[in-house]
Amino acid sequence: MSILTVIEAQRENLTAGERQIADTILSDPNSIGRLSSGDLARLAGRSQSSVVKFCQKLGYSGYQDLRLEITRAAATRTASIGTVHGTIEAADDATTTAVKLLASKTHAMHETLGVNPPERLDAARDILSQAVRIQLSGVGASSLVARDFAYKLQKLGIPASFDADSHIQMANAATLSPRDALVSLSQSGASLETLRIAETGARRGAAIITVTGLQPNPLAALATTALRTVTDEERVRSSAITSRDAQLMLTDLLFLRLVQVREDAADLIHGAAEAVAPLKL
Repeated sequence: MSILTVIEAQRENLTAGERQIADTILSDPNSIGRLSSGDLARLAGRSQSSVVKFCQKLGYSGYQDLRLEITRAAATRTASIGTVHGTIEAADDATTTAVKLLASKTHAMHETLGVNPPERLDAARDILSQAVRIQLSGVGASSLVARDFAYKLQKLGIPASFDADSHIQMANAATLSPRDALVSLSQSGASLETLRIAETGARRGAAIITVTGLQPNPLAALATTALRTVTDEERVRSSAITSRDAQLMLTDLLFLRLVQVREDAADLIHGAAEAVAPLKL
């Protein structure tokens, strides 16, 4: 996981002084390689000892180690998404807006893939593969991803359900059993309805798969397997654009991993396509 991603994810849990240091780093990570700890301290308006403590809080022995990781991360980020990646401004023309948006989406999906180890993804896949019944839960933009994933699972003949009404989601969660699974999606990990539904499913003994942001949150704390998304909403300045893409990538990846291990997947998907073909004019 990129150190820049870690700093971005933990920013809200830092003290005010630590946030000043974090914001100074995040504002121009490419320049950190040229700065001493004293230079960074002056730019952030903090003491040099504060910079050292900040490094140690992130798990580094000192500033030199952190600076090296930031330099590597900045180079990788620039190489992977290009120099046009940045906040979309009101004055940007259509082409610039499109390029920045694409870069933000690509960045979010690339970083999301990096923070979810293959073994964790396969643990989630195995839960879904073995579950007798699967319920999807989410509100707002997350509900769109939950519905999409439910439809994909149904194409594999898996009993999966999603209802946009959170009251019905809650009622369904109250009927789950230890043989079932609940997939809860919430970028904040603190959406009240989604959290309460997950708590209900957990009390019933169901396996809980959560899809949340990197920040510590109560929903992920309930998880049997916790998947994480990395988003770029601040740069895009619009609600739930890159978080939705990151969630969709994870659920699509889980769907494909299920297809790979099910011998009947191709026949089931083909059968579903044949069934709806007469409805297409």
